Amino acid sequence: MYIGFTGQAACINRLCITPRKVERGLGEFGHYCPVCLALHHHLVDCSETVALTHVAVYKGHYYKMCGENHLEKFLSTPDQFVTPGCPHTLPQPHLLPRKLTEIQVKNRFPQQAEMKGLCPVTYLDGKQRYEALVRGKMEYAVEYRERIYCFDTKQNQDKFLRTPEIYWDQKLPSKIPPLCEPLPLTSLPRLGYLEQGVAEPVIKAMTAVGCLKPKYPFHSIQRSALLYVAFYLKAFNPKSSEYTRQKYKKKLALFEENCELIPYLSSEMSRNFRLSSELPIDFEFKLNRFLALADLPTADDVL
Repeated sequence: MYIGFTGQAACINRLCITPRKVERGLGEFGHYCPVCLALHHHLVDCSETVALTHVAVYKGHYYKMCGENHLEKFLSTPDQFVTPGCPHTLPQPHLLPRKLTEIQVKNRFPQQAEMKGLCPVTYLDGKQRYEALVRGKMEYAVEYRERIYCFDTKQNQDKFLRTPEIYWDQKLPSKIPPLCEPLPLTSLPRLGYLEQGVAEPVIKAMTAVGCLKPKYPFHSIQRSALLYVAFYLKAFNPKSSEYTRQKYKKKLALFEENCELIPYLSSEMSRNFRLSSELPIDFEFKLNRFLALADLPTADDVL
């Protein structure tokens, strides 16, 4: 007889039980942690956790816990966390909150977010004061009781998902903050566009080039500085893909290595004659690398 099917709870970690089998055999709490529900009356959804590290089997059913501590509590006294011993039952499916993506929110048009898009968690936790009225974001949206709620942070979204009954039914004051319409950057004057759009990354790039003071072989100081800034901006562009950023980070590192050739060779090539045996081991390699840069495409050709 298997442990977990004879009245004793057991963790299934490393027992060669597949996620599909766990899905088919979930207990009455589904993907929700029964310990959180019993002890705190919190709805903690564990469906996004792929690993089966904190899954237990008891009386032929599988139960998912949110962490090691709650797994140990369940294994020690499972009867108090499952029916009929559990003090709280899981709400009906239509009363369970679920996350919504931005696309799902837009597809629900013309349905609008409750509380005029204001964050219900920030408002209630702020004692329903006027200054606690904060606009939510569609990326942190939740559907509950066929209504849509938006939150300003992921932390507040998670707090609502745990205890939605506390926050869902609130009344707004008659006076609320005006809706701030975003101002397109392209409508700003040129100086304002640069300040709002690219000032911060350009300042970081200029700081980096000022600290390094690069001089690329066979290039002027001005062109070396411009090339370094260009590589830096491409390497740390948050709107680029991870692959593109990593590619230009490697190019930036190679550019810096080539710039180091000049101070290295100038320090090793003294006026006094030195035998090849007295030179560093990598001297000839770096000298050949330096000379080869004169025949290679310029650094700006690979941007």
